[in-house]
Amino acid sequence: MKKIKKIKIKLNGKIKNINKNSKLSNIIKNFKIPLKKVAIELNQEIVDKKKLNNINLKKNDKIEIVHFIGGG
Repeated sequence: MKKIKKIKIKLNGKIKNINKNSKLSNIIKNFKIPLKKVAIELNQEIVDKKKLNNINLKKNDKIEIVHFIGGG
């Protein structure tokens, strides 16, 4: 049985262990994050949501997901 390597990332300030070679799109799906209502930042840079499938996460990446809140 092949063991899947894990890496540590930081998601909204909390350390998470994820599979090595995970894509950012997998994290969004796994945590059931509503794409239309959030902004995603990877290592202090805003991510183009069209490119989520192309971004492989690396050890110690920092992801911040900010929810939009309406109001007035």
